[in-house]
Amino acid sequence: MTGNFDRLFGKARRVLLGSAAAALMLSMPGAFAQDVTAPPADSATASEIEKFCTNIADAARDQRYVLQRQDLEKLRANVDERIATLETRRAEYEDWLKRRNDFLKQAELGLVDIYKTMKPDAAAGKLEMVRPEIAAAIVMRLPPRQSSLILSEMSDERAAVLTNIISSASDPNTSKEPS
Repeated sequence: MTGNFDRLFGKARRVLLGSAAAALMLSMPGAFAQDVTAPPADSATASEIEKFCTNIADAARDQRYVLQRQDLEKLRANVDERIATLETRRAEYEDWLKRRNDFLKQAELGLVDIYKTMKPDAAAGKLEMVRPEIAAAIVMRLPPRQSSLILSEMSDERAAVLTNIISSASDPNTSKEPS
């Protein structure tokens, strides 16, 4: 029984010592306690944050403007490039139109009337000796029935050349450099 008494007495002594230590700690002001109130430095930090934000607002706005300006310059370069492409194509079309009109004027010099009165085999022989552009212009101005008879009397190679010239002259989509 003495063993139980010593164990019980030892346990009580430990509880009593623990309670005394806790009471001693609580009696010491601020030794182990944390200060829960906000330090006055927080208000200074908030004002510093506000000052920082107002100080960099102009720089941030300027940076945004720089980025927007760069985007606009890229867009302008893209638009200028497209305008240049359109101008190039317009110049090609005007050149094609001029060549076509010149081509048709060559045929109107009275040659058409001369070849209208010729027999198809004789006209074919003569047109084979003329530059292909002029021959094609003349054949194009003749009535379709007479043109077909003349082309059938020509050599196959020469008739093919004239047919290609005539078809490209009547095609408005023809360009020197198709893209």
